[in-house]
Amino acid sequence: MKPGPAPDHPDDAVDELPAVAPQLRELRRRAGLTLEAAAARARLSPAHLSRLETGRRQPSLPLLLGLARTYGTTVSELLGETPAVADPIVRAGGPGAREADGWTYWQAGGAGRGMQALRVHVPHGRGPDGRGPEELVRVHPGEEWLYVLQGRLRLHLGEAEYLLEPGDSAHFDSLTPHRIGAASPGGADLLFVHTLLQSSLAGLCLGGAATTTHHR
Repeated sequence: MKPGPAPDHPDDAVDELPAVAPQLRELRRRAGLTLEAAAARARLSPAHLSRLETGRRQPSLPLLLGLARTYGTTVSELLGETPAVADPIVRAGGPGAREADGWTYWQAGGAGRGMQALRVHVPHGRGPDGRGPEELVRVHPGEEWLYVLQGRLRLHLGEAEYLLEPGDSAHFDSLTPHRIGAASPGGADLLFVHTLLQSSLAGLCLGGAATTTHHR
């Protein structure tokens, strides 16, 4: 009888590691995870993850997606692809205005960053939930910074209330209960920057589902 192929052995030499194998190992180490901890998070056995990291197994797309989530990265980075350099400039005629329950905002910074920059119009007498501006209180991880461009803005931070004029700014911890509303009949315009942590853009800043409108 003709002998079959010899089984894999952990000490077998690997002539060429696929690009994804050393990348998986490097990303795991960068995340500060042991083989066992990373395997548990990705719902794999340590032996299976070890084979992926040594190139003895080729990962499927579902496996790559799971490992990307585990290491907080993208499938492209797992595959060793170099991401395109983001354009640092946002032109005035760039992305159009978007609306979320009465509030209007324009992108003022690049996507995929740790901070999200927006230009926002807050209508008078209406909060982002369609009710009064005093009724919606937000608490979430991160920091916020805002600068009033036009109109007057009412800002509540905890038990304190502030009235901001054009040129005034505020910088605060987002874990402080906060709410804002326009104090001018024509509403208020402001620049708004926040750290984007575990929330969608519309849900974190404005509430509700966002829809695209024409550029202002």
